[in-house]
Parts: sequence; C-alpha cells; structure tokens
Amino acid sequence: MLENKQKQKVIKKYKLHKKDTGSPEVQCAILTEKIKELTEHLKIHKKDNASRVALLKMVGKRKRLLRYLETEDEKRYKGLVKSLGLKR
Repeated sequence: MLENKQKQKVIKKYKLHKKDTGSPEVQCAILTEKIKELTEHLKIHKKDNASRVALLKMVGKRKRLLRYLETEDEKRYKGLVKSLGLKR
C-alpha cells in the first residue's frame, strides 16, 4: 500500500493549485504509483488473485480518468501521459 509520505510527494508533483488533491492528474498519478507497487507484489506472489483483481480495477479506473482528461483537455492529457511514462 502507498505510504502517506509517498502519496504526499506524488500530490505535490502533480497538483494544479495549492489545495488540489482530486484533479484527474493527481488521481492518475496516485493510481500509477499503486499499480507499480502492486505489480511488484504480484511478481513475488503469483497466486494472489485478490490482489490481481484489485490491480485490474485500478488499471480500469486510471484508463477511465485518462479518457475523461483526453476529452476535456488534450494538452493536459498529453503532458500527464508523458510525465507518467504511459503508453498512450
């Protein structure tokens, strides 16, 4: 699970304004960090199906957020995808 310090670091990097915690950029960045951690966990624990399901849900949620951002503001979308290193 993502620790509070790591989460605050991600929020600080991707926030749009001082009190931003819920913008699509921040949400996608947090989900990306969680996905990375869970992927590493699943490399070790191959039979952990509950975590695998949670991973698939996170990936789906991130995909929906990215699709929303793409329709709303393509410039912000492209910048986010580039900074997160996603294949889109």
